Amino acid sequence: MDGGIDKKKKTESLESSPGSEAAMAERMAVIRQQIGEAAEKAGREPDEITLIGVSKRFPAAAASLAVRAGLRDLGENRVQEMMPKIDQLESEGLTPNWHLIGTLQKNKVKYVVGRCYMIHSVDSVKLLEALSKRSVSLQTVTRVLLQVNSSGEDSKHGFDPDTLTDAARKAFTFPGLSVRGLMTMAPLTENPQETLPVFQKTQDLFEQIRARSDTPETFDCLSMGMSQDFRQAIACGATHVRIGTALFGMRDQ
Repeated sequence: MDGGIDKKKKTESLESSPGSEAAMAERMAVIRQQIGEAAEKAGREPDEITLIGVSKRFPAAAASLAVRAGLRDLGENRVQEMMPKIDQLESEGLTPNWHLIGTLQKNKVKYVVGRCYMIHSVDSVKLLEALSKRSVSLQTVTRVLLQVNSSGEDSKHGFDPDTLTDAARKAFTFPGLSVRGLMTMAPLTENPQETLPVFQKTQDLFEQIRARSDTPETFDCLSMGMSQDFRQAIACGATHVRIGTALFGMRDQ
């Protein structure tokens, strides 16, 4: 009898441990609830917002765990980290939508086109050209977002807001690309409310470009907001939020 109780307690402990599928599903449920609450507060529907779990600097096993727990979209910062994870999860029969959210160098374009669901970090016309050329050669269409440096920080990549409209006009002309929207990163701050001007500025740019697009129905993605500020991003129209720490935990430095 006592052995049975001990075995049950051990099983419950394993199921609720941080590395378990049940614990991952629980964290995901909490985040989705918070997204839903932020959406409701903004007068929006929760299903308008895609949760991207940012698995950078976590092993493929953590990404696999999240997908098995119900996550559909994963984000990575570096191509050299993303590609082995794609291979590993595919070997397990798992095919989430992979989003490249970090800087993409032109010499790595050949690795991601055709294997990445969406590239969020397109920050130059030259990169657009390289992505277009590779996409055409593979007879595929690559979804891209234009990264805009709305905060004006020197440490941030992205198009200058003043040149974004012209860059978007050129981007729409490249074959093999589907320009789906914008991405931005707000400054890290102790007060998340301080991110609102950056997110609002990006939303305004998004609406301006969308209004001038020949296909506004497909210019529909606004990627902004992370663990500390996704509520503010949702208030400003974010359709994709990039959550790492709140889902996977703290990363090793």
